[in-house]
Amino acid sequence: MPLNYRTINLAGFIACFLLIASALVMQHAFELEPCPLCIFQRVSFMAAGVLFLAGALFNPASSGLRRSISGLNLIALATGVGLALRHIWLQNLPPSEVPSCGPGLDYMLEVLPFTSVINQVLSGSGECAEVSWLFLGLSIPWWTMFAYLGLSGLIFLAHYKIKDKKGIQ
Repeated sequence: MPLNYRTINLAGFIACFLLIASALVMQHAFELEPCPLCIFQRVSFMAAGVLFLAGALFNPASSGLRRSISGLNLIALATGVGLALRHIWLQNLPPSEVPSCGPGLDYMLEVLPFTSVINQVLSGSGECAEVSWLFLGLSIPWWTMFAYLGLSGLIFLAHYKIKDKKGIQ
């Protein structure tokens, strides 16, 4: 399979799919309940996955359309990096500074306006500061941040290193 815009976007979609699938396995098989920041990070991966899939399926000939799809994707991935960094920061707070646990995300979405939900989630809660799983000494938010950065690298690879047979970058 040649390395071009379509295959790079397909690889990005598959990576996002596998990341969401692994999050669901962690949740349901290993009973690691996601905190609100984890759920928002999943949404960021889903948004990126949809945009990668759009790039792979439509494979636009216009470089402007390719840049638009990739730009939106970079926004989704940058949002994920920001969420992961916030999550890492909360996990590294001293125990005395950890915010108290708040209501669940489902409850907040039912009761509060959406902007208030976002403010509450980004301010964090005690459950977001809890480290419940480590791999090679790093918690899940670290691994998601690396995934966001790797997926961003795929986008740059698709635009700056690969030329299709038609000469479109």
